Amino acid sequence: MSLTQFYTATTLDGFIAAPDDSLDWLFVREQDHDGPLNYYGFVANVGAGAMGATTYEWILERHSEEWPYDFPCWVFTHRDLPTRPDVQLVSGDVAPVHRDLVEAAGDKNVWIVGGGDLVGQFADVGLLDEVIVFIACVTLGAGKPLLPRRLELRLEETARSVDFVVARYSVPR
Repeated sequence: MSLTQFYTATTLDGFIAAPDDSLDWLFVREQDHDGPLNYYGFVANVGAGAMGATTYEWILERHSEEWPYDFPCWVFTHRDLPTRPDVQLVSGDVAPVHRDLVEAAGDKNVWIVGGGDLVGQFADVGLLDEVIVFIACVTLGAGKPLLPRRLELRLEETARSVDFVVARYSVPR
């Protein structure tokens, strides 16, 4: 059965990006790329993804030559954005799009790539199964919050990956 997962990194004070959407704090941290809950192991089990417009624009800006994912993605937006053959622009309620994501994922998982508000929308309607977060040893004091709403979670697993504490949470129903 497919899981719908939010896999991300955050600062110790709970921000996934600086106020200007910068992730500079993230890319100077060391991690064990073969370690627990590592990205490569995670993404190998992803069959479809969803993201917000800001996340999509950030990815396009940094990967203009080559799209970094080999699975279809849905981008939630109300703006006109550049498109790609493997990306669908959508808006509105996440529930009908989730059905398409699960169908596209097949026997693999659905990754809600970001941002936090979009993840919260999936959680609000009971469509989020797990949160996997790498917690960095840095604070920003302000920025884009990990999850800008209340969400009850159950801790399932923790580990260390050099400069990160890694935690996997399930979302109780």
